[in-house]
This record gives sequence, C-alpha cells and structure tokens, in this order.
Amino acid sequence: MSAGTAAGDSRSLRERVPIGRPGPLRVALDPMTWRAAPYLLISVFFGGFWVAFIGIALPVSAVSVLVWVGIPLLVLTVLTWRGAAKLERRLLRLAFGVRIADPYRPRPRGAGVMRQVDWLFGDPATWKDLGYLLLLLPLGALECFVSLTLWGSGLTLATGPFAALLGLQTRAGERLQYGPWPGSLLWTLLGLAILVVAMYAVRAMAWLHTTIATVLLGADDPSRLRAQAERLRASRARGVHTAEAERRRIERDLHDGAQQRLLSVALDLGRALAKFDEDPAAARELVAGAHAGTKAAIAELRDLARGIYPAILTDRGLDAALSSLAARATVPVDVRVELADRPPPAVETIAYFVVAETLANMAKHSGATGASVSVCRRESNVVVEVRDDGAGGAVAVPGGGLAGLADRAATIDGVLTVHSPAGGPTVVRAELPCTW
Repeated sequence: MSAGTAAGDSRSLRERVPIGRPGPLRVALDPMTWRAAPYLLISVFFGGFWVAFIGIALPVSAVSVLVWVGIPLLVLTVLTWRGAAKLERRLLRLAFGVRIADPYRPRPRGAGVMRQVDWLFGDPATWKDLGYLLLLLPLGALECFVSLTLWGSGLTLATGPFAALLGLQTRAGERLQYGPWPGSLLWTLLGLAILVVAMYAVRAMAWLHTTIATVLLGADDPSRLRAQAERLRASRARGVHTAEAERRRIERDLHDGAQQRLLSVALDLGRALAKFDEDPAAARELVAGAHAGTKAAIAELRDLARGIYPAILTDRGLDAALSSLAARATVPVDVRVELADRPPPAVETIAYFVVAETLANMAKHSGATGASVSVCRRESNVVVEVRDDGAGGAVAVPGGGLAGLADRAATIDGVLTVHSPAGGPTVVRAELPCTW
C-alpha cells in the first residue's frame, strides 16, 4: 500500500535509457537490454491490433452517431484506446524502466452525462493516446525489422561454423560455404560483432521509443508544471503539519516527563533543607531521592534530544546511527549502508527516523524474529528499505506512525511506500531525492 505519491519522472531520458556511453560488456550485462529486446520485437503486433481495432471501431461508431446508437459505442471506443494507452505505459515501464504518469484531467464527480462526455473528448491526452497507438504500427515495424535483421544475422553467423562442425548443414551454411575450421572462425567473429551492434541498436531504439512515448503518452509541460506545483504545495502543507505535530509532542514530553520530575526534585530538596537540623537521616533520604529523580530527568531529556536529532548521526554518520538502532532492537537486525558519500543532513535525518519508527512498529506489532535494513543510492535518490519477517498487515492510517513518516519524507519531495500482505513480510521503502 502506498503511503505517498510517486515522485514523478523528472529524470532525463538519457539517464533512464543511456545510449552510446556504456561499453559492450556493460550493455550486455544490463538487464534493461534484455527486457527491451523482446518488446521491440513484438510491439509491431500491438500496433497492428490497435490500428485494426481503431480503423474499424471509430468509423462504425462515428457513422452510428446519426441514429444515436453510435454515441455509447463511440464513448466505449475512446475508453478502450485510453485503456490501451494505460497498458502501454505499464509495458514501457517493464521494458525500458520509464515511468510515464497518466496525464488525464481529473474526472468531474457528480456531473451529468454530457459533462462526463465533454470531459472525455475535451482532454488533449485522449487524442495524444490515439496518435501514439496509430504511430505504434510503423514504429514497431521498423523496430521489428531492425531487430530481426541484426539478431538473426548475428546469431546465424556466430553459430553457423559450430553447426557445420557438428555436421548440421543449414541454408545459411550452404550459401556462405564455410571453409576449414580455423578460417570459419572469421564468420563467428563477424557474427559476434553484429550481435554487439544489435545490443547498441536495442538501446538506441529504446531511447527513440521512450522519447516518442513520453511526448505522446505523458503530460505536456504546463500540465507537468501544474502537477509538480500542486505536489510541492501538498508536500509543504504536510511538512508544516509534521513540524507542528513534532513541536506539540516535544512540549507534551517536556511537560509530562522531565518537567514533572524536576519539580519533584525541587520539592524533595526543599523538604531536605527543612529537615537537615532536626532529622538528618530523613534529609539524606530526600536528597538521595532527589538525586535519583535528577538522573531519571537527565535520561528523559537525553531520550527526548535523541528523538529530535541523534548526536551520533551528526558525529559519525548514517551507518553508525543505524547500527546503534539495530543494537537496541529486540530482534536481530542486519544493517547494510552502501553510500560512497554522506547525503545532506535533511536526507540523513529522514532516513534515520524512517528506520527508527519502522523498527519500533516492528517490535510492537509484527512479532518478527528478524529484520534487515538497507540504504543505497539509486541515481539521484537515497533508497531506504526496511524488511521484517513478521505477520504483516501494516497499514498507513492518518495520524499513525507510518503516515507520519510519509509526511516527513514529503517535506523533501520523497516517497514512502508500505507493502505488508497478511502473513508478511513487511517492506517499508523510502525514496528520498538527494543531490550530492
């Protein structure tokens, strides 16, 4: 269950689908290359299906409008291609790792049928979706042709000599007439070179496809800026609310805890002063009680100060601070921090409290026997993930600790998500934007 909204796709396309820079080995080991390759081969079939569907459904429904039957049919056609565009955004995320948020205008609630129809047909994103689906066929045909040519010829040349060595004659082998074994290795090397070109072609076509998809399936610049401004306003409001709640908590803890203990210490010391001459033994007992009360008040103030900002985080960094939390946990906690440099203090603080609150909730509610904490850098984000093997069922409810963490992360435009199915495991993940 998500406890925050997506941070958006502000990263550049070149960061998400890099082309040209990585070496052949890095390109070959990158999972994105092998996720993108099948999509580029089959996207032409998606394009063909949707062009056929739209080419039939749209004229039929438009003509049927004359007898009113076509109006619901036309609405159904438009909703279908919008659904296809939504599916395509999910496929692009799986294939290329590109997040394209749905750009549609908010649906008017409680409005009449004509208002709903006007909302559907008046949204520019509806017609941009149509343009993308119509363009998918020629674009997919080009991608499929290039992919089949490069992958097919590369695999054929790379494996042909080995097939000939095993006595498996192929049509390509008959045409190329492989020579003696050492000489036929040249065909294998040529095939491997073509396969390297094919991998780079996959990256290039993925970049081209995502560029077109972002333009047609994503929000235009004014809409994106409005959405970003709205998200920042919401984040600021949540940040103010979180700060106000934190201030009230500190005031309550000071008033009900340390202040009451210090008042009791003052009363005990006053009574001890009055008894020093007539009853020294009783005075010593009162002083001893005041001393114990003073130590308890100091401990409460230390805990309160740690709750505001832990000193170990400032002095030794996030790794040491999280290790300290793990040492105080009720179950074994494995901590792994993989950060080359220290992030800014705001990011460190939020990451620390995400882990602290999650481990506290785990001890109270989950019944877990073990947990793990990982902190790493993913592009321009610091990703904090806390996982436990408890009973699951954690939910971010308004006013709860997890919702408070989401509000705290939102102050820097971060995102907190909670995945906790019944039976576990529970995974709390925070993505915090960070610029080193």
